[in-house]
Amino acid sequence: MRIVGGRLKGRALRGPAADAIRPTSDRLRETLFNILIHSYGDPIEGARVLDLFAGTGAMAIEALSRGARFALFVDQSAEACALIRGNIETFGLGDATRVLRRDARKLGASSADDRFSLAFLDPPYGKGLAPQALLALRDGGWLDKDALLLVEETAQSEVPLPEGFALIETRTYGDTQVMFVRAT
Repeated sequence: MRIVGGRLKGRALRGPAADAIRPTSDRLRETLFNILIHSYGDPIEGARVLDLFAGTGAMAIEALSRGARFALFVDQSAEACALIRGNIETFGLGDATRVLRRDARKLGASSADDRFSLAFLDPPYGKGLAPQALLALRDGGWLDKDALLLVEETAQSEVPLPEGFALIETRTYGDTQVMFVRAT
């Protein structure tokens, strides 16, 4: 697993030792960031990025490599948080990051300076966790108005969006669907 673009391009990420963490592949990550840059006016540059169900932290680290100014990684797994912290240390990103060990469905309230313009949600597939995490984001005030979210889920899953979110498009890559969603 490597960073595929930006100032950290080509550098290796630490990967999981077990199958419990399922990172987004390099190829899919590259595709998604190309879509963000070319179809969505590059929402990465200067962004505050939120990575829910962060796993290895690859999505937000990729965003930092491409110009995001801050990233918050959220995962409830101790193994994932340790892996993320290791990757942050390896890349020297400590000043631009924070790791929060918490259930993404129970975020609580954010402070006014903890709002995010770009969010990645990659929950364990097929468990219906994305809608619950979206509710936590909305109810806790974690997102800027018009924030862009990418939600990964198995291609066979229906992902109902709660009020306050609008589907822009869905793209399918093998057994994965990626929903591009706008906070309204």
